[in-house]
Amino acid sequence: MSDTTTAEGAAATNGKLTHRQILTVLSGLMLGMFLAALDQTIVSSSMRTIADELHGLSLQAWATTAYLITATLSTPLYGKLSDLYGRKPMYLTAISLFLVGSLASGMATSMYELAAFRAFQGLGAGGLMSLALAIITDITAPRERSKYQGYFMAVFGISSVAGPVVGGFFAGIDTFAGITGWRWVFLVNVPIALAALVVVTKVLNLPHTRVEQKVDYWGAVALAVGLVPLLIVAEQGREWGWGSAASIAMYVVGGLGVTAFVWIERRMGDAALLPLRLFKRPVFRMSTIVTVVQGAGMFGAMMSLPLYLQIVKGATPTQAGLQMLPLTLGIMVASLTSGRIIAATGRYKMFAVAGVGLMAAALFALSTITVDSSLALVMVIAFVIGLGLGASMQTLVLAATNDVRPQDIGVATSAATFFRQIGGTAGTAVFLSILFGTVGDRIANAIRSAMTTPAYTAALAQHPEFAKQLQSGLDVNDTSFLSTLDPTLARPILQGFAESMSTVFLVGGIVLTVGFALVWFLKEKPLSDKSAMQQRAEADADAAPALALAH
Repeated sequence: MSDTTTAEGAAATNGKLTHRQILTVLSGLMLGMFLAALDQTIVSSSMRTIADELHGLSLQAWATTAYLITATLSTPLYGKLSDLYGRKPMYLTAISLFLVGSLASGMATSMYELAAFRAFQGLGAGGLMSLALAIITDITAPRERSKYQGYFMAVFGISSVAGPVVGGFFAGIDTFAGITGWRWVFLVNVPIALAALVVVTKVLNLPHTRVEQKVDYWGAVALAVGLVPLLIVAEQGREWGWGSAASIAMYVVGGLGVTAFVWIERRMGDAALLPLRLFKRPVFRMSTIVTVVQGAGMFGAMMSLPLYLQIVKGATPTQAGLQMLPLTLGIMVASLTSGRIIAATGRYKMFAVAGVGLMAAALFALSTITVDSSLALVMVIAFVIGLGLGASMQTLVLAATNDVRPQDIGVATSAATFFRQIGGTAGTAVFLSILFGTVGDRIANAIRSAMTTPAYTAALAQHPEFAKQLQSGLDVNDTSFLSTLDPTLARPILQGFAESMSTVFLVGGIVLTVGFALVWFLKEKPLSDKSAMQQRAEADADAAPALALAH
């Protein structure tokens, strides 16, 4: 008997699957999640090369922003629709949209086309991560779930390393298999997505009871009106100026949209895209708040650390990806270990507390690094960040989904993903603004100090073209010149970047300290020994006699 058939049989009786059946389903989910996680890092490490090729350097941010907007907006919609119509059709839809978007992006001939195709790709990406978590929540009991979520964290960690390595490789070659190198950054998704479609179609055969309920389309529209301007200003505000007329207009429209969304959700009740009653549950509410704070700190660290390695330490994107291996190792060690301990003891709060605390401590440690700090020290700190991420990220999702009804699993898991993305977007915008808002003054101070040394003035005299560049002002948005610059002349610039990044890490540590203080208030609700699918099967069995009598 195949695993698929066995899964259907088990589901038809009591909703309980064996370990082997769960791993079979997991294989399809991990392929989908790998697609989403890999894409986030593989594109970022090669976007400058892509923008140069498409003659759209000034437009490169829009390719990222377009993807981010559609991925964020579609996340809660996938959760709600999968609760109504089933996980499998929505997951297959997400993979298919991502596949088509990737294929189109690989064929783009301008940055405008790429931004449009990336937006389409984002429509699929919004469901890949959240639906994978919803499905594993369906088929595993909360007490056992962390063991399986550890596999997801491993995928997340591996992709964070593989992305820059693969992206750097394709961006660095002219052609591969007769196709321009950078296009493979997107085309590499195609065989993975096709494999995911085949595996998911075969193994993801789980029962679904259709819920007759309105789809909250007006809520989705209001959410778009609220989030699109805010996400745009988060990405573009540094270029526009946070107090510019364009930024203020975005704040106003976004604020009106969010207000309308809350009003609509209140009126829609259970049919809401994000039912407000979920936030009345103390565990769900607190885990969501900590998730937002953790997202801000997590993305801030994972954005800033590769920049330090590439700018200050001179690593290529590929080398920086490999130097992040300790972070991945930390994620895998902590997620798999914590999952086994949670399954054995049923206790999870200590991992959320320890995880956020470790991340805060690691960012404070990173705030002390300088241009001369050893690479070994940075990699040890990255390992600690990974331990913190692996211990806390999955635990917060576990706490949130353990506190809701089985019928709300989809919307609860998508909410966790959604709010982490919101926190990450806000954190990245703030941290980049701090970095580029302070780096100019830090470099200027370092150069003034270096001017008093004979070695620097002698090196400056030997490079009159750089002296002219200094007088006209350095462009810190393009640091490629540092690789060929005289080390004596480069040092003050590297020192300025290192000092600004220290400030970024310090702020990140403060943000995560707030999360560390909040996570202590997370109540540890006993973990159920039954999966959401089992609970729904039992509820349907209990309701059957009453329905028979009614007829």
